[in-house]
Amino acid sequence: MVEPIIKISGSNFEETITLIEELLEIEGFVVMGKKNIDEVIKTKLGIKNYSRYTIILACKPELAKGALDASKMSGLLFPCSFVVFEDEEKVKIGHISIMKIIADIGLATYEKMGPVIEETGGYISKIWEKL
Repeated sequence: MVEPIIKISGSNFEETITLIEELLEIEGFVVMGKKNIDEVIKTKLGIKNYSRYTIILACKPELAKGALDASKMSGLLFPCSFVVFEDEEKVKIGHISIMKIIADIGLATYEKMGPVIEETGGYISKIWEKL
């Protein structure tokens, strides 16, 4: 079973988001967007004091191609994402390996996904160490 990784940021909310975006770009990911989920909840549900929650969406083309070459169904879980959220007065960062999930749920075999999982893990580890 794939487990998410969670870390407490040493920076404020905005700085954490900026740092993640910068680190992703350094490692060759394309930041495809960020979504402030808390704003959607506040606006659409009329909730005034909902804690901040942002999703950062990213793609490393070589890794996406590797996963799609293993199985076109892999795209159901794209893109790679990080979450930044407020919890217990702390800014937290979360990530989970979509590449491992692809194999776990049977969209592609571990044999085909193994190299992509390993390569992705290397990039994410570099980013995670710097957060």
